[in-house]
Amino acid sequence: MAKFWASVLGGYPRGRLARYTMRDLDSGALEPYRGLVELERASALVVGAQLASGMRFVVDGMLDWHDIFRPFAEAWRNVYLDGIIRYFDNNFFYRIPVFRGEPEPQRLVLPGRVKGLKMLAEPAGVKVVVPGPLTMVKMGRNESDLSDYELVDKIASALALEVREAVANGAVFVQIDEPFLSDPEASRDDARAAAEAASRIAREAGTALTALAVYFDTPKPDIYEEIIDSKVSLVSLDVGDAPARAIGLLREKGCGGHGLVLGVIDARRIHDDSYSNVREFVIKALDACRELEEVGLTTTTWLDLVPLRFSLRKTYILGLYTERLAADLGGEAVIPITAKPEPYLAG
Repeated sequence: MAKFWASVLGGYPRGRLARYTMRDLDSGALEPYRGLVELERASALVVGAQLASGMRFVVDGMLDWHDIFRPFAEAWRNVYLDGIIRYFDNNFFYRIPVFRGEPEPQRLVLPGRVKGLKMLAEPAGVKVVVPGPLTMVKMGRNESDLSDYELVDKIASALALEVREAVANGAVFVQIDEPFLSDPEASRDDARAAAEAASRIAREAGTALTALAVYFDTPKPDIYEEIIDSKVSLVSLDVGDAPARAIGLLREKGCGGHGLVLGVIDARRIHDDSYSNVREFVIKALDACRELEEVGLTTTTWLDLVPLRFSLRKTYILGLYTERLAADLGGEAVIPITAKPEPYLAG
């Protein structure tokens, strides 16, 4: 009997409160402390939505992040931010991280966030997301004396420190995002470098779950072979964008002994997803990887590509379909808010 659980892939869009708060912070019209309070209020909304929808693992929404790279680039010496460019083929833009040398952390991004989220997220676990070192290099610019793959390794070292301290402060799930591995231009050498970097980061996560997440499309078979050679707990694949190719890949290559997270809820469109389609994806994936004792369900990408009200609806659908699938397929839904409270939470 398989277990099913849910967790959104990554960040949420800003609603009106968060947008106005960030605008006023950037212009200096709002004191930093007051801005922090307002952003925590906005984050509480998306955390509550995840809990109420039955997510096993919760993210803080990353509402104050302009993009996945910027918080880390701003925290590292020898890195600066250049102009704005489109993020893959989405209506979303990011500032280009430019590396002049080995990134040297001046401060840590994740530990304080985890500490603030841990109690708010109870009884779910806290998930943190870091940019994949390869994707950061490919989407950035290397002006250092290091080769691209040497730079990937140095970024992995900086992120490993983040992850170690995040887990020490209460994170139980670490996700490493490598969407570049779904790009047609990605090579096997790229994938090998990404897998080695992910393995290095995962080692610092201790007993926490770790996932290498690839989305926006299905990776090529040779790329996928390197992905499943990585030393992470879980492989997270976008199934919703190209289901036939994704399921075909799983049938051909299997899961390589990893757990599996399936991106089945379309985070790039505002319409409700078809339950029958999601059910079909999951049944076929379980048939391809019959050794799986549990499967995670997620969104096809971060939810920040659609307006807030639709991202909340997608969160609800993800939880609803996870519970319904468990019932339909004779499995068990892992839903923290329906479980018996831990002793320290009781009363």
